[in-house]
Amino acid sequence: MSDPIRFYFQGQIQQVGDVAPTRTLLQHLREDRHCTGTKEGCAEGDCGACTVVIGEMKQGKLELQSVNSCIQFLPTLDGKAVFTVEDLQQENGDLHPVQQALVECHGSQCGFCTPGFAMSLWSLYLKKEGNTVPPCRKEIDETLSGNLCRCTGYRPIIDAAKRMGELPAAKFDRAAVISGLQGLQRGEMFTYSADGQTFYAPRTLQQLAQVRAEQPQATILAGSTDVGLWVTKQMRDLGNIIYVREVDELQHISEVNGKLEIGAAVSLNDAYGAVCQHYPDELTEMWQRFASQSIRNTGTLGGSVANGSPIGDSAPWMIALGSEIVLRSVHGQRVLLLQDFYLDYMKKDMQPGEFVEAVRIPLPKAGQQFRTYKLAKRHDQDISAVCAAFAITLDGDIVRNAHIAFGGMAATSRRAPLAEAALNGQIWNEATLKQAMALLTQDYTPLTDMRASNTYRMQTAQNLLRRFWLETRPTAPLTLQAVNVFASVTE
Repeated sequence: MSDPIRFYFQGQIQQVGDVAPTRTLLQHLREDRHCTGTKEGCAEGDCGACTVVIGEMKQGKLELQSVNSCIQFLPTLDGKAVFTVEDLQQENGDLHPVQQALVECHGSQCGFCTPGFAMSLWSLYLKKEGNTVPPCRKEIDETLSGNLCRCTGYRPIIDAAKRMGELPAAKFDRAAVISGLQGLQRGEMFTYSADGQTFYAPRTLQQLAQVRAEQPQATILAGSTDVGLWVTKQMRDLGNIIYVREVDELQHISEVNGKLEIGAAVSLNDAYGAVCQHYPDELTEMWQRFASQSIRNTGTLGGSVANGSPIGDSAPWMIALGSEIVLRSVHGQRVLLLQDFYLDYMKKDMQPGEFVEAVRIPLPKAGQQFRTYKLAKRHDQDISAVCAAFAITLDGDIVRNAHIAFGGMAATSRRAPLAEAALNGQIWNEATLKQAMALLTQDYTPLTDMRASNTYRMQTAQNLLRRFWLETRPTAPLTLQAVNVFASVTE
């Protein structure tokens, strides 16, 4: 017998059954609950018009994060709280400071995107609750990176973000939400069935391995930032679904034997936050430019590498660092270098019944030089045309252990063996650089698509290797400390 989906909404516990496991939260809000303040724009997590805030209990505390409701399947909300723009109005009928600031600063033009902006700003408002320091421009820009305004009205919206904290404060009853959520927590695996599909949400690694063994063809679901589009854009039938975000053993971040181990269910924001503590200069901008805040709140690093997209931004730098992927099944663990995990376009070395348990990222080593670069048409929330990562160890001015990895240059993110061989054991000078740059033409045969031509990709890949040399050569001036790059793709 199927359990109902239970979540906290508008001050009450809601129960939902008899809807498809792939029904999105946005569809449920608009069509079933008639809460039409939440809008549908792109249905793929890009525009932010559908932004809501989700609350869940983590380690005894209430955590609130903005998400894109258009790609979140309803069963993933089991045991959580959902807040929409309808929740912002105060008990006395007044507008919330976020809404009032948008009014005063003329932050709404056509108005279609406004509810999404309001919810993203509300998530920032709650983070700053009790803090007398107003949000800085950087915080505001990061918060709104996933909200698109077709009327180009960002300046007054940013003004509203500054203004909202100056208005009389609005109270948020966290205690009521926590009380409601405490009664929704499940001790056993959540199983929901409807429309011939079953949604499994195991709670332990053992349960996950067993369900995966019994359901080797089921779709593994983590953040739904890619799988959600299989349904909303490709209209695919996912079959049965195994949801991994409720497995506690997949939520860990730890340092083991000189590597940072990150569980497969850790969010992109938490994963990048942990990695950037060790590589602050090299990866912070990549973190900020990896999709939007809402996508990073729900997507996972494990899901990103398991997906294996040739234009994913995580795989190149992880490969360049020599990262490992930990696979698990009922038969135990299997550990591979990430570079060996990718066999061909969307084809991975994954055996029936296996799933990603964790990734292991080597920590910085003495003498190591490491950089990442992302080229895209837009600075924020855009897919890369070329993503590059370089790691070498300098023994004086001699190159050792060169790792070059690119995304967007082949059917998978992969290394450049010929260019690496031209660097290893050589003096890190311009002559060595030019030889390695020339060999990139033999390492890769990039394609032409809507993001860039093959000529552009090859030229920029070579130029990025040159930039890496300019920044890391022994005679490089101290001012060359920039580690990431943005460039418009022009032909």
